[in-house]
Amino acid sequence: MSDKEAQRNKLTSAGLLVALGIIYGDIGTSPIYTLRFIVGDRTISEELILGGLSCVFWTLTIITTIKYVILALNADNKGEGGIFALYALVRRYKAGWVIFPAIIGCCTLIADGFITPAISVTSAIEGLRSISPGIEQETIIAIVIGILIALFLFQQFGSSVVGKTFGPVMLVWFAFIGTIGGIKLFENLSVLKALNPSYAIDLLTLYPRGFWILGAIFLCTTGAEAMYSDLGHCGKVNIRVGWTLVKICLLLCYFGQGAYLLEHSGEQLGDTIPFFAIIPNGFELFGVLIATMATVIASQALISGTFTMVNEAMKLKLWPSTRVRYPSELKGQIYMPAINWMLMLGSILVVLRFKESDAMQAAYGLAITFDMLMTTSLLVFYFGMTRKSRVRAGFMALVFITVEGSFLISNLDKFTHGGWFAFSVAFIMFLMMFIQMKARKLRERHTDFVDLKHYVPLIQDLQSDTTIPKESTNLVYMALADSRRQIDNNIIYSIFRKRPKRADVYWFLHVDTVDSPFTSKYSVDTIIPKKCFFVRIKLGFKADHRVNLLFNKILHDMSENGEIDLVSHYDSLRKHSMSADFKFIILHSLASIDSEISTFDNVIIQGYRFIKKYSLSTEEQYGLELANVEVERVPIMVGPQAKVKIKREKEDAAREKEIRYNDFKAV
Repeated sequence: MSDKEAQRNKLTSAGLLVALGIIYGDIGTSPIYTLRFIVGDRTISEELILGGLSCVFWTLTIITTIKYVILALNADNKGEGGIFALYALVRRYKAGWVIFPAIIGCCTLIADGFITPAISVTSAIEGLRSISPGIEQETIIAIVIGILIALFLFQQFGSSVVGKTFGPVMLVWFAFIGTIGGIKLFENLSVLKALNPSYAIDLLTLYPRGFWILGAIFLCTTGAEAMYSDLGHCGKVNIRVGWTLVKICLLLCYFGQGAYLLEHSGEQLGDTIPFFAIIPNGFELFGVLIATMATVIASQALISGTFTMVNEAMKLKLWPSTRVRYPSELKGQIYMPAINWMLMLGSILVVLRFKESDAMQAAYGLAITFDMLMTTSLLVFYFGMTRKSRVRAGFMALVFITVEGSFLISNLDKFTHGGWFAFSVAFIMFLMMFIQMKARKLRERHTDFVDLKHYVPLIQDLQSDTTIPKESTNLVYMALADSRRQIDNNIIYSIFRKRPKRADVYWFLHVDTVDSPFTSKYSVDTIIPKKCFFVRIKLGFKADHRVNLLFNKILHDMSENGEIDLVSHYDSLRKHSMSADFKFIILHSLASIDSEISTFDNVIIQGYRFIKKYSLSTEEQYGLELANVEVERVPIMVGPQAKVKIKREKEDAAREKEIRYNDFKAV
């Protein structure tokens, strides 16, 4: 363990405060709506309330505590967590299927990002009914949409300043929900009987349609994934200690609401929200305000997490190129405009489509259940391979797949009531990522590489041939080849065949994304001293990928070592110490029209072209948009060459000969 990782894993008050602010927002605001949705339009009874509380307690224990806080936090990738960090850990075992759980997990988390801000903020604002029962739903919708627009507009300015207040606000939130829950709980301690798992079993097996209540119970653990994905920000010790405090506050709040509901056995909830009903008189307005702040913080954490996850997927070549901005100096603080506006429009659409949080919960939970199952599959594989314990891995699979599979089955009941929305969003994202992945593999499979040493004499002769106009002093190619021994055949085609390109210095630059999260290293192989170089940059999937800035740093390092001359080679500019000129050549591979390809490959190619049309250009992706860049299209064969037949018509040749003979006779 590095000193940096050891420092991050220390238990500190600052670390605990950060964890409260960015990790527990989603799961910490679930008491606002979970018990309300468990009861729904059912008649309140001891069987329902104690069974529901028992399910909540054991769900938080089995899924949140055991799976995520204990097991998942031990499956870290050099201190980093999340679905892609886990994927980077397990893909080294050459199991091709592990890419699919990672993609599905990413897609379902994005789909969850459409609904979480909408349902969280709406649930909090609906608390205004405890103050003003006659408030119109249209007014609530207008307030919610206003808050969401402000939240998403704020993203472009960064959250480093406001982020400092997240921890204290959430500390107040958890203290508040624990206090109001504890007060109500001590009025009826008999509700603690729900700790007995037999109440949960009875609810699921004996209560009418009790099994389908799991869809609402599952809402108590949404947000558990954040404990794993935000591991790198806080460290496992702070997360585990923080969860102990958070879980106590959550259970006090849940059981306090349960005590209140038992006082109203035989009744129905109607418009009553149990969370706001247990707030003491005089504190209702404060309760609504602090709940709104907590849900905004939960939404902010989810939005930032989505930016980070999509950025990681993009670096792993699983997501189309998307613009990334860095709004502050805070490490890891990024802003992705396209993703931000997509989430904003999606959240507003959810509010307008479902209107009430009660209707939104029908769309909530289905997608995130898939994500949890995907994480489980990768965790089981990881522990089975690294700990060499097939028995323990099998037991993990049995327990978690059984529990989460039950949640999935119960959530499928929501599909026609709104679950289709999240499923549709996830499916569209999956289709896009699948096409991206298949197109990349198709290109890699059909990209030819040649031995670079065979072309060294040709490069030297081309550099000496003054009959060819100089393309640039320094010519830089982005290479797929990852070593000096080979080079892309497309680059050779561009330099020698398409149009000879003479330069004083040739650069072949390869960028490699590695499994270590924050790796940032480079190596240089000299092909021809001071004339031709192969540069390989290794970057982690969480590292900054601004290639133009990194390449400039490499150039200055090499210049200081005397390996290259960065002063212009033109006499008129050299005497004024002007910098040498650089030109970047970006090669775009296109499937050759001479290829015979299958229908499936053709669909992938056409889909990729459509996605590429609306994606960030390669030069913008590498930060080269202001540099001297030329984009070339080169054909690649993605299938056997099409067979064509053509035959010279001998009759025409004979007829032409006869005409010439007759003309000769006439003369």
